[in-house]
Amino acid sequence: MKRWMLQTAKNRFSELVDRAQNEGPQLVTRRGTEAAVVMSMADYRALSGATTSDLVSFFRESPLGEVPEHYLRRTFDTGREVTL
Repeated sequence: MKRWMLQTAKNRFSELVDRAQNEGPQLVTRRGTEAAVVMSMADYRALSGATTSDLVSFFRESPLGEVPEHYLRRTFDTGREVTL
Protein backbone atom coordinates (compact mmCIF):
# COMPACT_ATOMS: atom_id res chain seq x y z
CA MET A 1 0.00 0.00 0.00
CA LYS A 2 1.48 3.33 -1.04
CA ARG A 3 1.84 5.97 1.66
CA TRP A 4 0.96 9.60 0.97
CA MET A 5 1.70 12.56 3.23
CA LEU A 6 -1.48 14.59 3.66
CA GLN A 7 -0.12 17.68 1.91
CA THR A 8 1.00 15.60 -1.09
CA ALA A 9 -2.35 13.80 -1.18
CA LYS A 10 -4.18 17.13 -1.25
CA ASN A 11 -1.97 18.52 -4.00
CA ARG A 12 -2.20 15.37 -6.14
CA PHE A 13 -5.69 14.20 -5.22
CA SER A 14 -6.64 13.22 -8.76
CA GLU A 15 -3.57 10.97 -8.98
CA LEU A 16 -4.38 9.54 -5.55
CA VAL A 17 -7.87 8.55 -6.68
CA ASP A 18 -6.55 7.09 -9.95
CA ARG A 19 -4.03 4.96 -8.06
CA ALA A 20 -6.70 3.81 -5.62
CA GLN A 21 -8.79 2.61 -8.56
CA ASN A 22 -5.92 0.96 -10.44
CA GLU A 23 -3.46 -0.19 -7.76
CA GLY A 24 -5.58 -0.65 -4.64
CA PRO A 25 -6.01 1.21 -1.33
CA GLN A 26 -3.74 4.21 -0.64
CA LEU A 27 -2.67 5.21 2.88
CA VAL A 28 -2.67 8.89 3.87
CA THR A 29 -0.58 10.02 6.84
CA ARG A 30 -0.76 13.19 8.92
CA ARG A 31 2.42 14.18 10.77
CA GLY A 32 3.75 10.65 10.26
CA THR A 33 0.68 8.96 11.74
CA GLU A 34 -1.69 6.84 9.66
CA ALA A 35 -4.81 8.95 9.21
CA ALA A 36 -6.95 7.60 6.37
CA VAL A 37 -7.21 5.10 3.55
CA VAL A 38 -8.47 6.01 0.08
CA MET A 39 -9.92 3.08 -1.85
CA SER A 40 -11.97 2.49 -4.97
CA MET A 41 -15.73 2.24 -4.72
CA ALA A 42 -15.55 -1.41 -5.86
CA ASP A 43 -13.16 -2.24 -3.00
CA TYR A 44 -15.40 -0.37 -0.54
CA ARG A 45 -18.54 -2.23 -1.64
CA ALA A 46 -16.75 -5.58 -1.43
CA LEU A 47 -15.49 -4.75 2.05
CA SER A 48 -18.74 -3.36 3.44
CA GLY A 49 -21.14 -5.68 1.67
CA ALA A 50 -23.01 -2.65 0.35
CA THR A 51 -25.46 -3.30 -2.46
CA THR A 52 -27.07 -1.03 -4.98
CA SER A 53 -30.51 -2.66 -4.93
CA ASP A 54 -33.58 -0.60 -4.17
CA LEU A 55 -35.81 -1.01 -1.12
CA VAL A 56 -38.50 -3.01 -2.94
CA SER A 57 -35.93 -5.55 -4.16
CA PHE A 58 -34.49 -5.77 -0.66
CA PHE A 59 -37.85 -6.72 0.84
CA ARG A 60 -38.68 -9.15 -1.98
CA GLU A 61 -35.38 -10.96 -1.41
CA SER A 62 -35.77 -11.02 2.38
CA PRO A 63 -37.08 -14.10 4.23
CA LEU A 64 -40.35 -12.21 4.80
CA GLY A 65 -40.93 -12.11 1.04
CA GLU A 66 -42.42 -15.62 1.36
CA VAL A 67 -44.79 -14.86 4.28
CA PRO A 68 -48.41 -15.73 3.40
CA GLU A 69 -50.64 -12.71 2.92
CA HIS A 70 -53.01 -13.66 5.76
CA TYR A 71 -50.19 -13.01 8.24
CA LEU A 72 -49.96 -9.43 7.06
CA ARG A 73 -53.62 -8.46 7.53
CA ARG A 74 -54.29 -5.64 9.94
CA THR A 75 -56.78 -6.01 12.75
CA PHE A 76 -59.27 -3.19 13.20
CA ASP A 77 -59.78 -3.85 16.91
CA THR A 78 -60.13 -0.47 18.60
CA GLY A 79 -59.56 -1.80 22.07
CA ARG A 80 -61.88 -1.84 25.03
CA GLU A 81 -64.44 0.82 25.91
CA VAL A 82 -63.64 2.91 28.92
CA THR A 83 -66.17 5.00 30.80
CA LEU A 84 -64.93 8.20 32.37
